[in-house]
Amino acid sequence: MEYKAIRAIISGGGTGGHIFPAISIANKLKELNPDTEILFVGAEGKMEMEKVPASGYKIVGLPIVGLQRQMNLKNLLNDVQVPFKVLSSIRKARQTIRRFRPDIAIGVGGYASGPLLWAATAMGIPSLIQEQNGFAGLTNKMLGSRVKSICVAYDGMEKFFPAEKIVMSGNPIRKEVSQPATPEKREEACRYYGLDPEKKHLFIVGGSLGSRTLNNAMKQWITDGCPGGEDVEIIWQCGKYYKAGIDSFMEGRIIPDLQWSDFIKRMDLAYAAADVVVTRSGASTVSELCAMEKAAIFVPSPNVAEDHQTHNAMALVEKDAAMIVKDADAVSKLLPTAISLLHNPEKITFMEHNIAKLALRDAAQVICDEAYKILGLK
Repeated sequence: MEYKAIRAIISGGGTGGHIFPAISIANKLKELNPDTEILFVGAEGKMEMEKVPASGYKIVGLPIVGLQRQMNLKNLLNDVQVPFKVLSSIRKARQTIRRFRPDIAIGVGGYASGPLLWAATAMGIPSLIQEQNGFAGLTNKMLGSRVKSICVAYDGMEKFFPAEKIVMSGNPIRKEVSQPATPEKREEACRYYGLDPEKKHLFIVGGSLGSRTLNNAMKQWITDGCPGGEDVEIIWQCGKYYKAGIDSFMEGRIIPDLQWSDFIKRMDLAYAAADVVVTRSGASTVSELCAMEKAAIFVPSPNVAEDHQTHNAMALVEKDAAMIVKDADAVSKLLPTAISLLHNPEKITFMEHNIAKLALRDAAQVICDEAYKILGLK
């Protein structure tokens, strides 16, 4: 099929879980037709204002801010400004749309997508949204009745959106983590990380900033003498925020089979080496693990809106495709659970088999095809 060049405006952000799927969609649109013009719209001061230009795309910032649920003076002052910021953002969104003249608007959730998609739909611009999580975000729920199509990654999303608009697409993920690792890739991973291929490998990943809970669980297990870890090698990504504290904690402790770092440069190789992955359950992470067909133990973050990480994790747990440990239980239970799973190869194989069934590897293509369908070009 020939894909015509179009003008697309893509909006959303605030977290990597919104930004990187948006960039994947943009990359696919440019792959389908290099003459396609793309403009991003984000929130001023948020990480998309740095990440999007680094990926080669132009971005316009809106003065939008989100409501803060925790009550204190700073948050109260923020929340008083929200209605005025929303109106200002809608005005700027309208100006941006008039200047750029998009054929279609695509929203991926997050602060900025609300004003942009609201303005776009009011101005008659065909629009679609992508919902990454198993529990729809507030912005996307508000937009569901206004857009032409809603691309989702989980079953049961008719609880939040009109069923006739829902398209099962999955979440766009990075190409390097979109396929299960071959034996050759695992060998490369072991060489890269200096691992013994005959041992069991655990990968603990807390995201770029790190996870206090996952780090505390590791510290407790180390303090207890690393029980059950005699034949286990561990890659521990502790996050840049916690790196200095972990370095201090590990001083004087010699554990040859443990390596820790603030950042993982080669996620594809870390996944490839791992027999079990311990992580939070953000939407992109869950989708990557499905695509890589990895046995996973999720520790949903309690600090996210609508507790959507628990919904993401439970969608897999209910299909025997993953395990879950509550954040409140993690310090005492997480590492014993992970070590127990590592010593149960039959269960690992069973989980890998089940999570593989949930992989949706062509999400960006499906979303782009839906955009062209909305425009009557497919």
